[in-house]
Amino acid sequence: MGEKKRVLTGDRPTGRMHLGHYVGSMKNRVQLQDAYECYFLVADLHMLTTRPEKEHIDALRKNIHEMVLDYLAVGIDPEKSTIYLQSAIHAVYEMNLFFGMLVTLPRVSRLPSVKDMARAANMEDEAIPFGLIGYPILQSADILMSRAHLVPVGKDNEAHVEVTREIARRFNHYYGEVFPIPDAMIGEVPSLVGTDGQAKMSKSLNNAIFLSDDEKTVNKKVRSMYTDPNRVRADIPGTVEGNPVFIYHDAFNPDQEEVEDLKTRYRAGTVGDVEVKEKLSRALNAFLDPVRERRKFFASESGYVEQVIYEGTLQVQELANETLKMMKKEMGFTGVWNQISRKARDRMKKQENVSSSLL
Repeated sequence: MGEKKRVLTGDRPTGRMHLGHYVGSMKNRVQLQDAYECYFLVADLHMLTTRPEKEHIDALRKNIHEMVLDYLAVGIDPEKSTIYLQSAIHAVYEMNLFFGMLVTLPRVSRLPSVKDMARAANMEDEAIPFGLIGYPILQSADILMSRAHLVPVGKDNEAHVEVTREIARRFNHYYGEVFPIPDAMIGEVPSLVGTDGQAKMSKSLNNAIFLSDDEKTVNKKVRSMYTDPNRVRADIPGTVEGNPVFIYHDAFNPDQEEVEDLKTRYRAGTVGDVEVKEKLSRALNAFLDPVRERRKFFASESGYVEQVIYEGTLQVQELANETLKMMKKEMGFTGVWNQISRKARDRMKKQENVSSSLL
């Protein structure tokens, strides 16, 4: 039986994770743990592309802790998967430089996600930093460092994986077969609309339900959710398609018979938003209850989160150094340095011998 194929994905440590993160990628991660060798990075370097200020760096420790707690709470198991800190993998810095030589500026500049991130950070085009333009290249270094075969991502990052595929092909073509060509894996719900119904779920837009929200908070957020704006009374037939409440029912309510009954009555104008939302709250809280319990347990284990990250990072440092060594060997950089070192040492040794003979 051959070795397991590898999975790599991760998140920027901006704080607690929400339901959008879960359906977009985290659900897949949990399901893949038994079949794949999984690596999940805490992408603190990526955070700097839009949040380089000292205040955001100071918040990293808490944000990383909260994010990894959510990883553990949804079922990511450190016995099966490796969680690590991106900035501690120094080989990735070198890989990022090498890969930057294999992709053009126009190629990465036309990725819509880069400008979307800039707009979310209130950046004008002329203020977009070089690091943000190069975000997909650093992401490629993360993926290829682990020689991953599969990358679970949200729909908005699918184009970044395609850049990674192009870089891997180009490297293999120029130098030698080092990298597998990774595939993107999109969640069953590619992106989850926010509770406001206007955009995808996002912490910055204040339209998110967090994995750590308590029952009361979930109920309050669901009650305020947008539905069909043209339905002003319960006896008016409503639209189900694109309706945020029903999008959430489809994603999180396991009682499909109940969901179909609600949809039928909603279209007929024989059920009110109150009942639809109450049943959604019940379904969401049933899903989140075990997540909250596991989160509470891991939070009570002082130092456990840090130990998981530390041990995972040490493991990935070895893997990254191995990949970098393979790259340099194929590129010829190892040979150049070894030749220079050998000749320099030979000369220095001869000089020492001459000096000794003169004494």
